[in-house]
Amino acid sequence: MIFGKTLTALAAAAAIAAAAAVSVVAAAFALFAVLAPHLGAAGAAAVVAAVAAAIVGIAGLLAAFKAEERSRPPPGPDPMAFAEQAIEMVKQRPILTVGAGLAAGIIAFRNPALAAIVAKAFVDSQKPPPR
Repeated sequence: MIFGKTLTALAAAAAIAAAAAVSVVAAAFALFAVLAPHLGAAGAAAVVAAVAAAIVGIAGLLAAFKAEERSRPPPGPDPMAFAEQAIEMVKQRPILTVGAGLAAGIIAFRNPALAAIVAKAFVDSQKPPPR
């Protein structure tokens, strides 16, 4: 069953590729037929070749730009964004912020090792990654 679906998909892809190739050849011949009476056979062939080269060049440039976009690493998290969000939260919910601060203080007082781990993780996140 899976093999049959795979063969059907491959046959459909081959049919689409063949249809695209036939349409490109037909368009090139039509352009040649339109230009041949005005430019002669050699001139019409040169124009068809130039049009094909331009299309291939544009497609290559588009592919190169897309590949360049993918190769760029995504921007890292902005450290100031976290600070700005924290300040906004303090402004909007001061009682909740005080409660969270007290809870964090109590936890740090009761378990200093956990506070050290959290502080180390925070400091390490500020360092750039090694290359």
